[in-house]
Amino acid sequence: MSVVVFIGIVIIALLNNLQSFSEFIQYVLLLGITHNILALALGFLVAKGFKLSVKNTKTISIETGIQNSGIGLLLIFTFFNGLGGMALMAAFWGVWHIVSGLLLAYFWSAKSVLKTQQS
Repeated sequence: MSVVVFIGIVIIALLNNLQSFSEFIQYVLLLGITHNILALALGFLVAKGFKLSVKNTKTISIETGIQNSGIGLLLIFTFFNGLGGMALMAAFWGVWHIVSGLLLAYFWSAKSVLKTQQS
């Protein structure tokens, strides 16, 4: 249910800001992806720095890299009248975090399977 609500909010944000989307998409992509990569890397490096297990390191990395953009969108719509750039950024951010989190989890899963098969 929460994914359906989130998708609805993203669609509303996109439709209400179509002109901003087409005008600033390159900045939104650059900022959103860069922020996500930095957050994933920082979570991973901090967990490694504390000498956590591989499982916990991966968990901290994913948790740090995937933020709650749904609440961000609700705050933007509630307190900032759905301000175009903010809504657009939060909408992309939420979608990208799902994609990047799934890709990273798949990569780590495939890597574990290969490692198991080689043993």
